[in-house]
Amino acid sequence: MTTPTAHALRSAGSDQIEASAGEIFLRRLAANGIDYLFANGGTDFAPIIEGYAHAQTADFKVPAPVIVPHETAALGMAHGYYLATGRPQAVMVHTNVGLANCVMGVLNAASDQVPMILASGITPHTEHGPLGHRNSPINWGQNMRDQTAMVREPVKWDATLSRPEQIAPLVDRAVAIATSSPRGPVYLGLPREALCEVTTYRDSKPRNAAARAAPHPEDLAQAARLLDAAERPLIVAFRTGARGGGFDALTAFAERHAIPVVEFWPSQLSIDGASPMHGGFDPGEDLAAADVVLVLDAIVPWLPHRHGFAEQATVIQAGADPHQLEVPLRGFATDLALTGESAHIIAALDEAMRGLTPARDRSARFARLAERHAARRAQLDSAVRAGSPMSAAFVTRAIVELIGAEGCIVSELGAKPEFVTGLRGDQFFQNPISGGLGWGLPAALGVQLADRDRLVVATVGDGSYMFANPVACHQIAEAHGLPLLTIVYNNGIWGAVRGSTLGIYPKGHAARANVMPITSLEPLPDFCKIAQASRAWTARVADPAALADTLREAARVIREEKRQALVEVKVARH
Repeated sequence: MTTPTAHALRSAGSDQIEASAGEIFLRRLAANGIDYLFANGGTDFAPIIEGYAHAQTADFKVPAPVIVPHETAALGMAHGYYLATGRPQAVMVHTNVGLANCVMGVLNAASDQVPMILASGITPHTEHGPLGHRNSPINWGQNMRDQTAMVREPVKWDATLSRPEQIAPLVDRAVAIATSSPRGPVYLGLPREALCEVTTYRDSKPRNAAARAAPHPEDLAQAARLLDAAERPLIVAFRTGARGGGFDALTAFAERHAIPVVEFWPSQLSIDGASPMHGGFDPGEDLAAADVVLVLDAIVPWLPHRHGFAEQATVIQAGADPHQLEVPLRGFATDLALTGESAHIIAALDEAMRGLTPARDRSARFARLAERHAARRAQLDSAVRAGSPMSAAFVTRAIVELIGAEGCIVSELGAKPEFVTGLRGDQFFQNPISGGLGWGLPAALGVQLADRDRLVVATVGDGSYMFANPVACHQIAEAHGLPLLTIVYNNGIWGAVRGSTLGIYPKGHAARANVMPITSLEPLPDFCKIAQASRAWTARVADPAALADTLREAARVIREEKRQALVEVKVARH
């Protein structure tokens, strides 16, 4: 009798092999177009490691392994890579403890509708017997009744491997569900014994097409008529512009039909900030007067307690998930729902409205909105002051000038979207509104991994930088040759917490305190030395006159020396 091993044994026919489930897992990820497996290994990884070692000698295709020394970074990199490429990636972590560290990243991915295949080992079910049984005290210490419960709510789908022959169809199904509309993360639990067990595998093309949605023609026609007849239409957009032509489509649509577009708390840019139809980043003024509102992919199109809303207005909710089904409480009106990719909906609405007769003259409305846009831009320009310490707006404008037409900014409480005029939809990404801090630096590493020659800038607040496990992130950048530029906005406070407190108690004790409790980050670490531990080029800037030259030097180091850089910038508190 042949003794099973943890890797492919022999040919079982011209198109079949016998291999461990762990090896088949890798083969099937590659067959589904997965480029990378972001891995934070543990005792459950033995069959995965054996599969990778076999691939080195047998020359079959597997995802490139990226060793990531913290789970937050693994999820963030997969998130950022998808934003840059539109291709989902895989993450594998160590049993329940690794999965626990993944929860925040899964919440961020779910909020941002980012597909990824998350897997973790499950501590062996057996105490002796089959290959992969418990052989270390931690195998008992990591035993849980329901490990999947930690991520079951935010993921779209989950499954646990029971038998090795299940692994290929489970991977195919995981990818199909993750990439079906609305997209999102999925989870696979992988017990070690099942991963070690050998089964027959045929390397075939996946037959697992993702499902796409489109609005009903009658609903689309009704939406087109409503927008066409509206006197004061408004579009509120959240994340339309990174791919699928949404950025250009929405910009052209808004300008052709003279409809202002407000980007409220955007995670991506949806319209050219220089467009005369860009309505700013707060819907208040337009929302109060609007008679028809088109909401594009926005979980939160406005704040009910702050923004006035004309109750007689018709609200059209559109996007991959117009009702935002994963949000239990969401009371925004929906008079008409259009399900589909925002870019496709915009293109279809544009075609339908252009076919309506008689054609309407919107030149007066366009001129009025263009004049208002020019006044708003002038007001924002006046806010870009050098000062000492520098304003976040001043720093943001300097970064925009640095990256030019091809670079990319990934911002987490760093660069302000109000001041990135001129960037395309694929040049600016902002943290998801799920609020899991520590996302920005790892996500930027993922964007950089997608294109090592692109100038990618992670702009993060000082608190966000610390949340990101920066020692791990800088080690990743050095180990994988990712010449990322990190800019730390240093104001010494936990600004989001301070702002929230002032919003609820504007005249309270905390507002009058010399130092608001639970908001100070003092004493701050030396951010430059953290990056220097991984041989990064670093600089610290307090003088606004030195900022542009410092950023250019950092970009030169990145371009010529192909190594990471960090610039710490002293900015004003708000």
